[in-house]
Amino acid sequence: MQKIASAPNLTIATLWLDVLRADGIEALLQRQYLAGGVGDLPPQQCLPELWVAEDAQAERARALLDAFLQLPQRQWVCRQCHEHIEGGFESCWNCGAPMPP
Repeated sequence: MQKIASAPNLTIATLWLDVLRADGIEALLQRQYLAGGVGDLPPQQCLPELWVAEDAQAERARALLDAFLQLPQRQWVCRQCHEHIEGGFESCWNCGAPMPP
């Protein structure tokens, strides 16, 4: 087993775990319940960690997570109010118009 990454929180760790598993990499989540230990333990030792079961998959897992973290954000301009929209919004946050096809 090899540690691949430490995540800033459990939500992101679970997202990363799903990305690895969707690509066929057997991965495990460790330290997911240590957040309550912050204060008694150093905070950096309480972060959730991703581990791969097979050492041979470690480099592929790291590359996959790096690629996932570099995904470009969507950007579009609303046709109704001309608001500039970034991120995962599929409708305009200003007027509610749907994203153009």
